[in-house]
Amino acid sequence: MIVNVGFGNCVNSEKLLAILWTDAAPVKRMIQLYKEQGRLFDATAGRKTKSALCLEDNVCVLSALQPDTLAKRFNMDQFSPDMQQPEGFEEE
Repeated sequence: MIVNVGFGNCVNSEKLLAILWTDAAPVKRMIQLYKEQGRLFDATAGRKTKSALCLEDNVCVLSALQPDTLAKRFNMDQFSPDMQQPEGFEEE
C-alpha cells in the first residue's frame, strides 16, 4: 500500500521498518550518515523535520509530519498510544 508522508510524497508501507522522532541526537547522527551515503530523501517541502521513516534497503525518508500522524496513516493505530513525545516537546 502506498501512503502519503506529506506534501504529495508517498512511501510503500510494506518497506517501512520504523518511524522515529528526529529530536534525539542518535537519530540526528543517523540522518547525517544517510545523507552522506546518498540514501536520504527529504519529503518536508522545506518545513521542520519532525520524523524519519526508516525503510528496507537502507533508505531514510524525512517528513514534516509527526510520527503519530504517520502511524495512523500506516494503519498502525494500535501502536499510537505507546508513542510518546520527547521531553520538552512543544506542540506548534
